[in-house]
Amino acid sequence: MRGLYAIADVTTLTARGVDIVAFVRALAPAKPAAIQLRAKDLSARETLALLRALVPICRDAGVLLVANDRVDVAAVGGCDGVHLGQEDLPLASARRLAPHLRVGVSTHDLAQLGRALEERPDYVAYGPVYPTASKVAPDAVVGIAGLRAAYLLSRAAGIPLVAIGGITLERGREVSTIADAGAVIADLFPSPRWEQVELAQVTVRAERLHAALSAGADGGVRAEGVVAE
Repeated sequence: MRGLYAIADVTTLTARGVDIVAFVRALAPAKPAAIQLRAKDLSARETLALLRALVPICRDAGVLLVANDRVDVAAVGGCDGVHLGQEDLPLASARRLAPHLRVGVSTHDLAQLGRALEERPDYVAYGPVYPTASKVAPDAVVGIAGLRAAYLLSRAAGIPLVAIGGITLERGREVSTIADAGAVIADLFPSPRWEQVELAQVTVRAERLHAALSAGADGGVRAEGVVAE
């Protein structure tokens, strides 16, 4: 997993009148590492219907589709993976229920990260690296130093690390030297005035974010003794 981990957040998109399926269709040509459907406020039935609409889009583009929180819905919906938070189903249980799914786990401090790495998920997310407005009650900011410490642990375990929280295009290159990928929600739009944004611009923005968040792979960038490959 390398580059942009794009998150289509249903609550954010709906509040601004952006069609979720059209938004994912605009993201797919950028070939991000993954697209996650984050549907915190939808029912299982509504989420399932959305996932079934998104699967062919992502499959045609060769992009991983990840559902947030719900292992059962991810499996029935035909997703490639599921992303679990600290309050969701334990990773071992998720593996038993849907052994074919890739599983990612959110972590917010080094203790949580260490426990997650021991269970060998397909990737771990760590943060928030910067302040973020995507959560009502965000966890404490870990900063670049915290992300670097997490990267050392994830590299030693051989598990990809996804930086989360406040990731922007401007911060992408710095993040790319100490994370394998960066999760982005708001900065997928090139302007804060969402109602004036054309979805074609979202494709361009996603391409630029993917390039920036992949940049650390070039030239063996060093991060406190770790060489990005």
